[in-house]
Amino acid sequence: MIENSVKLIHAGLTLELRKEKVVWVKELKTLLIADLHFGKAAHFRKSGIPIPEPIHDSDLLILNQLISELRPNSIYFLGDIFHSDWNDQWTILNSFLSQFEALTCHLVLGNHDVLSDEFYKESCFTIHQKPMYLAELLLSHEPENEVKEGFLNICGHIHPGMRMRARARQSLRFPCFYLRSSQLILPAFGNFTGLAMIKPSASEKVFAVTPDRVIEFELN
Repeated sequence: MIENSVKLIHAGLTLELRKEKVVWVKELKTLLIADLHFGKAAHFRKSGIPIPEPIHDSDLLILNQLISELRPNSIYFLGDIFHSDWNDQWTILNSFLSQFEALTCHLVLGNHDVLSDEFYKESCFTIHQKPMYLAELLLSHEPENEVKEGFLNICGHIHPGMRMRARARQSLRFPCFYLRSSQLILPAFGNFTGLAMIKPSASEKVFAVTPDRVIEFELN
């Protein structure tokens, strides 16, 4: 049977890189998710760009499936959970997550998380203003410049992507997990996000996210 995810081991923790663009830490019963950018469609519409609201529905559907399947105790959103100023999608997101009574939701603030303190205080999230430690993991939004020995920095922000060459000079672009030194950069979870093409070195690893599975990208 072909595995549809990739498992990495760090400090006794199993980090499962899943095709849903999340990391599942089985020993901690914890999901790690970066760059949801919920409410981005409404933000664009306020600027006069007609993006349909249902574009975010698939994100909530995938979240619901993950929570139902894995039954996590906690979800850590690694920044940019919401895109810029308040709109009613913030209420929808909080209502959705609040229905899971046994679930604790954490938010490590990112550069797009710019709502006023009042909204965060009344939300379902435990807010972390700065990068935080969880076991031997350093959770942050942006990649940290320094990581303590023995720790792995798991972060987002970059929206990493890779281009795969196909026949007839065709190419396909895929979001990816990007492992370098003591850092694992997650693909953007949100459906309405772009990709930043990365250029990894031979010592780094890239795991491409296809619709069916996660596969290690062969670096030349």
